[in-house]
Amino acid sequence: MRILITNDDGINAPGLEILTRIAGQIAGPDGEVWTVAPAFEQSGVAHSISYTHPTMIAQMGERRYAAEGSPADCVMAGLHDVMKDAPPDLVLSGVNRGNNSAENALYSGTLGGAMEAALKGIPAMALSQYFGPDVRDLDNPFEAAAEHGARVVRRVLEAAPGNTQDYHLFYNINFPPVPADQVRGLRVTTQGLRPNTTFSVEPHLSPAGRRFLWVRGGDQSIASAPGTDAAANLDGYISVTPMRADLTAHDVLDHLKAIE
Repeated sequence: MRILITNDDGINAPGLEILTRIAGQIAGPDGEVWTVAPAFEQSGVAHSISYTHPTMIAQMGERRYAAEGSPADCVMAGLHDVMKDAPPDLVLSGVNRGNNSAENALYSGTLGGAMEAALKGIPAMALSQYFGPDVRDLDNPFEAAAEHGARVVRRVLEAAPGNTQDYHLFYNINFPPVPADQVRGLRVTTQGLRPNTTFSVEPHLSPAGRRFLWVRGGDQSIASAPGTDAAANLDGYISVTPMRADLTAHDVLDHLKAIE
């Protein structure tokens, strides 16, 4: 199997090292793992692409490239340039430093990379490691993802249905904020919403008197509704959420027929 990996934390992020090992286990001794990752951190860029300016790409080693762009840019670079003569069988994005459960999924560059692959018809998964007090002081805070990642990816690949819709599936996988030996299992979940948890901005003045706004995240210890991703993660479970890029609110279509 040929696997393309990317992330949004950057080419030198420790989570990408974890993902490289996971991908190597999935690809097997006869497979290949290719890396195209952002040259610098791209957290929070979602599915953005560098539409108005070019993206510089540089080879950093064998099958390893850094691109000055978003994760979606990196996936496009992998599919249309680096691996254009033999595209990957699978795209993996992550392992993100921090969860991409609930509302975080909407901002996530990690998911943006997986979404871009799905739009190109390539099977894709985004992997993220929930952080919290139980993993903060571990030698490897990505321990749960490192220990269970390959098994979860294999299980999703084995169980994933064929794509019968225009927008192909991709998968949001989040590992709980516990040591690997305390992971309670796996749950297939919907995307949740943490009550009253949103991103906001905090103003600061620079030494020169300029006003700047820093983005602040919300409380990540708040669980979402039962059966959803953040609730499962905070209860010690790995969450797997199937997703599509279709943003249509299908449940409202019939209600709006009255305006036609």
